[in-house]
Amino acid sequence: MSKTNPGNYFEDFHIGQVLHHATPRTITEGDVSLYTALYGSRFAVQSADSFAMDIGYEAAPIDDLLVFHMVFGKTVPDISLNAVANLGYADCKFIAPVYPGDSVSTISKVIGLKENSNGKTGVVYVRSTGRNQTGETVLDYVRWVMVRKKDPASPAPVADVPSLPDRVDPTHFANSTPEIDIENYDFNLAGAPYRWGDYEVGEKIDHVDGMTVEEAEHQLATRLYQNTAKVHFNNHTESQGRFGKRLMYGGHVISMARGLTFNGLANGFHVAAINGGRHVSPCFAGDTIYAWSEILEKESIPGRDDIGALRVRTIAVKNHACADFPGKTDDGYHEAVMLDLDYWLVMPR
Repeated sequence: MSKTNPGNYFEDFHIGQVLHHATPRTITEGDVSLYTALYGSRFAVQSADSFAMDIGYEAAPIDDLLVFHMVFGKTVPDISLNAVANLGYADCKFIAPVYPGDSVSTISKVIGLKENSNGKTGVVYVRSTGRNQTGETVLDYVRWVMVRKKDPASPAPVADVPSLPDRVDPTHFANSTPEIDIENYDFNLAGAPYRWGDYEVGEKIDHVDGMTVEEAEHQLATRLYQNTAKVHFNNHTESQGRFGKRLMYGGHVISMARGLTFNGLANGFHVAAINGGRHVSPCFAGDTIYAWSEILEKESIPGRDDIGALRVRTIAVKNHACADFPGKTDDGYHEAVMLDLDYWLVMPR
């Protein structure tokens, strides 16, 4: 009997299946520094203990998306080792701050299955929950991934696609952020004067800057997250695949886009939730990423007069500046679009 893990194929999953993922991960200040080196994130709350503590945090919290990647990475050997592509996210809630020294682990439950018409792949829907060392839930989200079948002739399961909410209700954000001392929030140090009230629904922001994806940086990032998906690591096999080369991890594009949004959304210091997201097209080493955002909604947070929530849609594109706000049209997406991400940001009022 082989002692190695070949990963699960589509026919290995069943509705209600619970997967306890290996290797809890202690997130350290070294991880934070490496994450900053990879994406250039400049949000003040995550960058300086002094800034974070002045406004009410215990210390500078771990960047929300770094937490996401660490929790996500645990799931890959069991869910997406044999993936063709990760397709999307929904109902993602960042529930409690994570600090350097905290350890995260992940459990997933299969909530949906649907074989594709080609009979060679299927889509697996899972809800994954990340907890810290005390068992407190810090992150909960749904994702769906296209996974290869081991045997194309194996019978298809009854299609069962879960019903997912269009948005996370802002009532969930009341406790995910500590009480913020606005008097001590230094907007000069934060990098911009704009508060929650300064943004309008329908407003579009070209984040202007671009960042080129480097092969070495992507490989470093996926190893940091212990993401072992073959499509990201194994150029020997992927050179014989449909693209002829490795794919960039979709989360790498998300973090690059988030870093670029600082220029225009500098005081959006906490990603409170991801309502939904699509990886529209693949990203490869050498592509240059640009991003633009649209404000979809503004919501007060129940019981909080220190912060408000902006529902933001960020579009990441490759090799195309965003002055014309390329996005979704009646005929589909603009050819440059890679990522369409709908999420909530917390901002000082």
